[in-house]
Amino acid sequence: MTKLEEVKSKEVFPGFTGKFIHTENMTFAYWEIKKGSALPEHSHFHEQVVNMLEGEFEIVLEGNPNHLLPGNILSIPSHAKHAGRAITDCKILDVFYPVREDYK
Repeated sequence: MTKLEEVKSKEVFPGFTGKFIHTENMTFAYWEIKKGSALPEHSHFHEQVVNMLEGEFEIVLEGNPNHLLPGNILSIPSHAKHAGRAITDCKILDVFYPVREDYK
């Protein structure tokens, strides 16, 4: 068992602080994101499922804007270009398959 409050957090991008849980095949990223923080367009071979927990976040996925609110879920396919911006302070749970070695 892991207690999330005991997992050490790290700032991966300016304004994006995460706590990471790794299983054999997946990574769970619990993000706290400051209002106005931006994630530049990028892609990765990992599949990603964005689970919006708190706040408002915009993700542009393959050129299409997605305004995420609490309870919204967005699937990002492998190699899809995406970028994001926190409209308010946010909490997001991202699930990645396979494991994000770069977040270890």
